[in-house]
Amino acid sequence: MCFMHSDVFFQTPDTHIHTVIHKQVGGVTPKKGGTEHLGLPVFNTVAEAKAETKANTSVIYVPPPFAAAAILEAMEAELDPVVCITEGIPQHDMVRMKAALNRQSKTWLIGPNCPGIIKPGECKIGIMPGYIHKPGRIGIVSRSGTLTYEVVFQTTAVGLGQSTCVGIGVILLTGQTLLTALRSFYQIIRQKVNEFEKGSGTAEEDAAALIKESGTQKPIVAFIAGLTAPPGCCMGHAGSIVSGGKGTAQDKIKILREAAVTVVESPAKIGVAVLDVFKQRGLVL
Repeated sequence: MCFMHSDVFFQTPDTHIHTVIHKQVGGVTPKKGGTEHLGLPVFNTVAEAKAETKANTSVIYVPPPFAAAAILEAMEAELDPVVCITEGIPQHDMVRMKAALNRQSKTWLIGPNCPGIIKPGECKIGIMPGYIHKPGRIGIVSRSGTLTYEVVFQTTAVGLGQSTCVGIGVILLTGQTLLTALRSFYQIIRQKVNEFEKGSGTAEEDAAALIKESGTQKPIVAFIAGLTAPPGCCMGHAGSIVSGGKGTAQDKIKILREAAVTVVESPAKIGVAVLDVFKQRGLVL
């Protein structure tokens, strides 16, 4: 587990997101307190690390059997945000973690099984390749890390860049949700376009309802994977389940378009689609 410190940090999703340049101040590994790694102090507990370094953010790389306990320890220390990269955490552990998360309001958990969060040129907490990001105007929310990188590359290639990019995780029980991420983006004045991808349950239907209710004038572009998935299919590591007449890619696309969202049917078209939307709105020449 690594710790970051910043004077102004990521706020909880019911307010807004701020980032500034951060620095790594230490790590936590039980029974290795008092040692150093990469020239930084190692502590036995999260509480000890926070008290000594004044850290306010944690990124977790703990192996799956112990990752939920690491998340809970960071939550108890009221760090914000907490980013968990780990994949393969046992579902029973995730249920306990999710219940604990819902009982508190101090910590914003991003992940697990996610690439993290980045504000290009200012702050990166995660494993995304920083060199493909460029400071800009596009906000990206995605469940899929791989598709996130594709969208980032394309929006960089067309010269628009990214303002903030959030990978919320590709399993059903995550800390961050598409809905809360979109609510966060609505608070960012510089934000112009939000993108979200990969089918999962009814998250996109909920997002479409939020977009309608908010009355936002911000252009939104979406890509939904899984057009060929049959009903009742669980789509791999994304944990996407089609049930009860909801959750199919076709349904998601229809509902999103009804909410005035531009939906592309191939990830290869996202960059061009975003640029076209900007031109139509007079946001670029």
